[in-house]
Amino acid sequence: MTRIFFYHNAADRIAASAMLIGKACAQKKPLLVFAPDSTVADALDRQLWTHPPTGFTPHVRADSPLAPQTPVVITDRLDAPPQDERLINLSLEVPPGFSRFTNLIEVVGRGDEERQAGRERVRFYKERGYEIQYFDLAPESR
Repeated sequence: MTRIFFYHNAADRIAASAMLIGKACAQKKPLLVFAPDSTVADALDRQLWTHPPTGFTPHVRADSPLAPQTPVVITDRLDAPPQDERLINLSLEVPPGFSRFTNLIEVVGRGDEERQAGRERVRFYKERGYEIQYFDLAPESR
């Protein structure tokens, strides 16, 4: 069954996602990022070019010819994912076909719309019997 990790209370959802992606990349773990909103995908793309501060996180868009050999792929569709290990969801909805992934990582910011959508996704996963692990990204909780 898919393991679900909710990182919530992110001051900057894109920066928090880049940090998590950087950690996975450093551990040589492939990662697919579901970002159907082009504004979000573009912001993450820019962030990954400067994260970590002394380098960048190797990544491409799904339509790149380098996608099969790049550890981090940003996509707006999940109909033919290049891998099924880890998925970061940057959509406000449950990603289609999420259950084929070993791990699903949800990143939720502090905005009302994001928080409400995050609660609805939690409810969806719980109703279907998925176990969820929560991580609070607020500085005072560390």
